[in-house]
Amino acid sequence: MYKLLVVDDESESRNLLCSYFPWNDLGFEIVDQLENGKLALEYILNTPVNVILCDIKMPFLDGIGLAKEIFNRKLKIKVIFLSAYKDFEYAHSALVYGVSDYIVKPSKYNEIFEVFSSLKKSLDSECSPNVDKVLDEDINNFKDSSSYNSKIISFVKNYVSEHYKDARLEDIAESVHMNPNYLSQFFKQKTGERFSNYLIRVKMNRAAELLNDIRYKTYEISEMVGYSNTKNFTRTFKNYYGKSPKEYRNQKDTINPKPFER
Repeated sequence: MYKLLVVDDESESRNLLCSYFPWNDLGFEIVDQLENGKLALEYILNTPVNVILCDIKMPFLDGIGLAKEIFNRKLKIKVIFLSAYKDFEYAHSALVYGVSDYIVKPSKYNEIFEVFSSLKKSLDSECSPNVDKVLDEDINNFKDSSSYNSKIISFVKNYVSEHYKDARLEDIAESVHMNPNYLSQFFKQKTGERFSNYLIRVKMNRAAELLNDIRYKTYEISEMVGYSNTKNFTRTFKNYYGKSPKEYRNQKDTINPKPFER
């Protein structure tokens, strides 16, 4: 069982959260519930804790202040924000301190389940010697927000470049300890492009390169870039390039793939 500390200045919300959700079924044990960040900091300095679920706005020491203390002290504790503040930028400001995710009040059962299921997998994977920990090993070196943002975006793009055939947002989100929806919004905000569109762009550019090689048939290229259904591949390719794969290949003056800027 992973030890979970709940921190919220609203006692009713705190008690309800602790009592109504089946934490044990997900592998978490609530070790205590506290009313502010100051008490939480004192607690974790003396008692082992794996995860903190805390409100952002609290007296004495708020959630961001608590996350900063945990980060600066290099404590191996995951932080999940719980708050009525729906401003993405406000929650995003704490990413530099390694905050894992963000749940908006009033919290929904499915959202809590999704976030903590993903977190459980991440915690489990950290105990495995076979897990790729490139991002985890570097994260504490990026105290500057812009550097951290660049690291996340670079990781996502490199992952897609290497695994474009079967790249999934959910898998990438798990690697960087973020909720998929959160990562999707983060990627769009920082690049100006939806993740799904970026993935299609990578696939189509690779497909165009392969079409210039007459050794490969269209259905083979379709499979190589992750489309099990050739019709879906053809439709996507035509929407992207304005011509079918066959037309693209058969034209006399083969056009170059669209310029690809990462």
